[in-house]
Amino acid sequence: MLPTYERLNDPKKPIFRIAFSKLAVIAVSLPLGAFCFCVVWSLLFDFVRSTFTHCDVANYLPSVSAAIGNYEPQKTVWRLAIILHMPFRLAVAKMYMEYYREHIRRNRRMFGILACTLNVIEDLALFSLSLWTSADNYEIHRNSFVVFIACSECYMLISYLLNRNARRVAMLPHEEKSLKYKRNLFLTNVVAFGLAGYCFMRHNARCESGVYTFFALFEYIVVLTNMGFHMTSCWDFYALSVVCDARQGFYLTHL
Repeated sequence: MLPTYERLNDPKKPIFRIAFSKLAVIAVSLPLGAFCFCVVWSLLFDFVRSTFTHCDVANYLPSVSAAIGNYEPQKTVWRLAIILHMPFRLAVAKMYMEYYREHIRRNRRMFGILACTLNVIEDLALFSLSLWTSADNYEIHRNSFVVFIACSECYMLISYLLNRNARRVAMLPHEEKSLKYKRNLFLTNVVAFGLAGYCFMRHNARCESGVYTFFALFEYIVVLTNMGFHMTSCWDFYALSVVCDARQGFYLTHL
C-alpha cells in the first residue's frame, strides 16, 4: 500500500475507497445509537421527569420528544447525531434520483421525482424538529413533526410502489430483498403510527395507567422502522463504493 503522501501526489491512486453499504451502516448508526442512548439515559437518570404526563398516572417509558429533546445530555447527543448524518441522507436522496432515472419507466419518473422531493422534505423536517424541541418551541416542533410523518409515510409508499410496479428492468436478488423489507417496514410503521395515535388520544381522554407507555413504545417502533426503511439503500446500491482521489474528489463507482 502506498504511503499517504505518494497517493496524494498520484491522481490515479484513490485516497480511500469504502463500500456504500458500510457507509450506510455508519450513517444509520448515528441516529440509531443516539436514540438508544437517549431512551436508556432518560430511564436511568431522568425517569420521573421524562415519564411524567399531565394525567399524573403510572407511566414507564418516556415519549420520543421527552427522551431526545427535554434534557441534557440527551438533547445534545441527538442533535449532534442528526447534524452529522444529514449530509449523507441528502446525498442518498440525490442518488435515488439517478436510480429512478435508470430503473423506472419513463412515464412513471415524475413519481420518482416526487419520492425524492418528499425524502428531502422529510430530512429537513427531521432536522427542524430536532433543533426546535417541544420544550424549546412547541409550534415549530409540532409542525415539523407533522411534516416529517406525512412526507415519511408518502415517501415510503411511493418508493415501494415504484420498485414493485414501475421498473423497466428486472430486479436483482438484492433488490428483491430490499423491496421485501421496504414492504414489511412500511406496513409495520403505518400500524405502529396508528396505534400510537390511538393510545395518545385514549391517554388524554381517560388518563388510564400505562396507556402512555404503550404510546411511547409504538413511537419507538415508528422511529426504528423509519430508520430501517432508509437502511434498505444498502441493498439498492450494494454494488457501489464511494471513492476519493486527488483528481476527481468524491465520486461513486462500482465495486
